[in-house]
Amino acid sequence: MAQQRIAILGVAVDNLTEGETLAQIDALIVAGGSHHIVTVNPEFVMEAQVNPAFRSVLAHADIATADGFGLLLAARYLGTPLRGRVTGVELTLRLAELATAQGYRMFLLGAAPGVAEETARVLQVRYPGLLIAGVFAGSPQPCHEPFLRQIIAAAQPQILLVAYGHPQQDLWIARNQPFLQVPLAMGVGGTFDYLSGRVPRAPALIRRLGLEWIYRLARQPSRWRRIVNAVPRFAWRVITQVRRASRS
Repeated sequence: MAQQRIAILGVAVDNLTEGETLAQIDALIVAGGSHHIVTVNPEFVMEAQVNPAFRSVLAHADIATADGFGLLLAARYLGTPLRGRVTGVELTLRLAELATAQGYRMFLLGAAPGVAEETARVLQVRYPGLLIAGVFAGSPQPCHEPFLRQIIAAAQPQILLVAYGHPQQDLWIARNQPFLQVPLAMGVGGTFDYLSGRVPRAPALIRRLGLEWIYRLARQPSRWRRIVNAVPRFAWRVITQVRRASRS
């Protein structure tokens, strides 16, 4: 059956459940070649409105999951509801579980110094036998790319997780995958910070209600500009799109 993609403000998101996403990822790794997974949230969608390079990367991703709860609400409002949310944090955990079962090697790139190392320790405690091919903080700046490509290629991972934040992490993957040819590369934003315990994650009930943005704002007031862009501005753009469509 053909994979259904739903457009939200011009950004396509795959209508997949978490289990379906994981099954497709496993199939991509087995098939060989290089692949890019993006976990789309409202901030991604808003950035894509003003960043053509980022918009192109999202459009060409092999799988684009619906990370933000706001995407589920927007898709429903647009009349094309999504069947589930697939977040970067949960998908990272499921990928670690898959890697342990299948013997895939993972490489953790990005975040602040020491965070990827702590994340690797947490994952290996949770999934005994998980093969961590390497960890490195590095930088998303293009001048560092030749060195990073060398150490990643030497590690030969099947799964590369990049935590440089949006849009840098996915632009980095798009630039470097032609050289690296890692079977699966995915940008994971602040996932390493959450898994390592450096940044507390919202309680499960708040996540289920889609109110993480309130929790993050309370914990990190400096994020207010990002949250304004991801919540009221995003919502207004979706409402405006529907109103325009109804008039035409």
